[in-house]
Amino acid sequence: MDTLNHYIGMAQDWLFETAIQPLLYHLGFAGALEDAYDATLWLLAGICQIIVLVCLIGPLQRWRPVEKVLDRKEIRLDVLYTVIHRLGLFRVALFFTIDPLWDSVFGQLHVWGLSTLQLDNLWPGVTDNALVSLAVYLLIFDLVEYVYHRAQHNVEWMWQLHAVHHSTRQMTMWSDNRNHLLDDLLHDAVIVIVSQLIGVPPAQFVAIVAITQLVESLSHANLRVSFGRIGQRLLVGPKFHREHHAIEYETTPTGKVIGNNYAVLFPIWDILFRTAYFKGNYGATGIADQLPEGGGRDYGRGFFAQQWLGFKRLAGVFRRRPRGA
Repeated sequence: MDTLNHYIGMAQDWLFETAIQPLLYHLGFAGALEDAYDATLWLLAGICQIIVLVCLIGPLQRWRPVEKVLDRKEIRLDVLYTVIHRLGLFRVALFFTIDPLWDSVFGQLHVWGLSTLQLDNLWPGVTDNALVSLAVYLLIFDLVEYVYHRAQHNVEWMWQLHAVHHSTRQMTMWSDNRNHLLDDLLHDAVIVIVSQLIGVPPAQFVAIVAITQLVESLSHANLRVSFGRIGQRLLVGPKFHREHHAIEYETTPTGKVIGNNYAVLFPIWDILFRTAYFKGNYGATGIADQLPEGGGRDYGRGFFAQQWLGFKRLAGVFRRRPRGA
């Protein structure tokens, strides 16, 4: 693990010194060098993820696709979303807008004597091992992701934003990052707060996010593969997650939607909370009201249209609520 960290540090230094630092000096942003060095690690992680997508998951999709790719424009749109998120553009925006706020808040809490929990120190000799602590952090964050994701489907105003993600009718490895930017902002705020509260080291935080995103890319892939009876209960795969995106949801006699397969990494949370469904059949994806018989609702065909319509749906929720509700 120490050797891996050493090579990652060397790659970060090289990328920063050869590309990022000269560019910032040229643009007159020398005062942002410290934040830019941290952002370089996110950029490096994003580059590695794109390489894995193109060189590993992409060939798997071509080997055993669930469906033929018919809408190349939709795929190109999802690639744009992926570039914005994985190559650090969204993260850089957070560095200069939201992150200073969190630094100020938690700095003040420390001044007041309110320390955060350091999970690394809970069991000396065990949890301070890098691999053990990484596994613990992944489990904790996946539980947080499960709860947040379930809220996105069951809290009306959150769904209006999350619907951008589910509007894809051509699901591929690029589909994971198709999200409303406000939805991503709220999600990242929750993740940052949790990471600060449990004392996740910065390098491990980057690793946690990178691992989670790669698994999500795999689970969204246009790939007809199952991990088997046992494997699909250990790690979220394409078959398990495609059922979550299915355009035909099971409903109760009163018409209430029954969501399933909310977990991001480990299906154990769906199993424990009884939202797991392992009998999916690689059906069509999307939202029911996109179909002609469902009303043919428009969720936008381009980046700006999807973002704007998301805001309009969100505003519509609060307009419908009675005053004082």
